[in-house]
Amino acid sequence: MAKRKSKSAIAKRAKPKPDSALLKGWQQIAAFLGLPVSAAQRWARSGMPVTREGRRVLASPEELNRWLGREAAEPVQIATETTDLSSELKRGLSYVRKQRQAQSKKRVA
Repeated sequence: MAKRKSKSAIAKRAKPKPDSALLKGWQQIAAFLGLPVSAAQRWARSGMPVTREGRRVLASPEELNRWLGREAAEPVQIATETTDLSSELKRGLSYVRKQRQAQSKKRVA
């Protein structure tokens, strides 16, 4: 008799592992981005870096972060379990301050 997989086993399989080099499948990519699968697929059609190997889809977390930074026109980092959120907050605030200073200099000139 074949074993049935429990819901928790299926949910665990869909979550990306922090030490994993690649995100495998739409479920893991969407979970990494914090989006539904349909949105991740739509983003892939609009240029998000994914690799297709037959029916499989793979993505690198580093490439996704770089792509998000380019698309948002400001530095973006998706928080993971190992991310130091206080340093990310400081980096983000520094970026905003520099942008405001640049805008105020343009107004004065």
